[in-house]
Amino acid sequence: MSSVKTIDDLNLQGKRVFVRVDFNVPLDADSSVTDESRINAALPTIKELQEKGAKVVLASHLGRPKGERNDRLSLAPVAPLLASKLGTTVLFLNDCIGKDIESSVNSLEDGQVALLENLRFHKGETDNDSGFSAELAKLCDVYVNDAFGTAHRAHASTYGLPSLLSDKVSGYLIAKELEFLGEKTKIPNRPFVVILGGAKVSDKITVIDKLLDKADSIIIGGAMAYTFALANGKSVGNSLCEPDKVELAKSALLKASENGVNFLLPIDTLVTDGLDFDAKSLGSSKVVEGDIEDGWEGVDIGPKTIALYQQSIADAQTILWNGPMGVFEIEESNKGTFAVAETVAKSTAISIIGGGDSVKAINRSGYSADVTFMSTGGGASLEYLEGKELPGVSILDLK
Repeated sequence: MSSVKTIDDLNLQGKRVFVRVDFNVPLDADSSVTDESRINAALPTIKELQEKGAKVVLASHLGRPKGERNDRLSLAPVAPLLASKLGTTVLFLNDCIGKDIESSVNSLEDGQVALLENLRFHKGETDNDSGFSAELAKLCDVYVNDAFGTAHRAHASTYGLPSLLSDKVSGYLIAKELEFLGEKTKIPNRPFVVILGGAKVSDKITVIDKLLDKADSIIIGGAMAYTFALANGKSVGNSLCEPDKVELAKSALLKASENGVNFLLPIDTLVTDGLDFDAKSLGSSKVVEGDIEDGWEGVDIGPKTIALYQQSIADAQTILWNGPMGVFEIEESNKGTFAVAETVAKSTAISIIGGGDSVKAINRSGYSADVTFMSTGGGASLEYLEGKELPGVSILDLK
């Protein structure tokens, strides 16, 4: 996949360049952006396009308006924030198709930036409607995809539109995603340590299966650890788990044994008799080893497990981390996740954070500046690691 063409392979002077970015950012009650990381991630591509003299047309979705205009999900608040980061004006357009929008785009000067309104205000976006794709195509000469987080969706702006254009390339962000999630994990520097957390084994079983062919060690945390505990004949009390996925967990453990992969599971667990996620609080809590009794549920890895995991991570030369070790949103149960974050950050290894909650966790831990690469894709990261073809990447021109 690293052979995909990028913006460096084209002469873009004076061209209208449609850039699919991922500005699906969180907004507060006052419509202020509360996390700017996705906007920051797009800046290198936008700035380079300006340098190249392109007329830059940015397009994104925000939330799930389900094909209807919803002012709460307008991209309007992003334009002034982006303008301040670029140091230039950003023209905000109140729709993404139509004669007026075409006219505004055609009147852009070289190096000028316009931001279209939320693509998902039109049903044709998620339906990959050919008519909607053709309308978008009227706005551009060249297509650039830099939205890895939506590359696993065959939508109009990620698949239908580029299929209509002769020049379709990746931006710098997608190029980096393909390098780190692809090349760096395909032939990793060893030892290659994979850390997997989060709630569901079912979400990650295919990734686990693929990585069992590449990894030296796999570390399991989060609620998925309790499904593996069930597979090993342990009681898990009221812990979140998937009893119907026990056979999948057993087959992963067997494959790890056959492949000589060091498969690490928690040896102690922080449990509580009252988890209130909304109030961000726990009832009574204690650390237990082995079985978890009824009425108690696991919410984090325990101190012995933290020490074991830190030792394994410290020896790594390549680290891939996807998923927290526990309920890191609550202070009393964030120690496992934050200890892993610190160890990953202080390691000399190539460290790749695989999107979603892992990025949130490492941002909250304060160590985000110290890792090698943070993926912007949640589902897309997992699908790419599984070896699936991503429509938004497969449609791009190859070198």
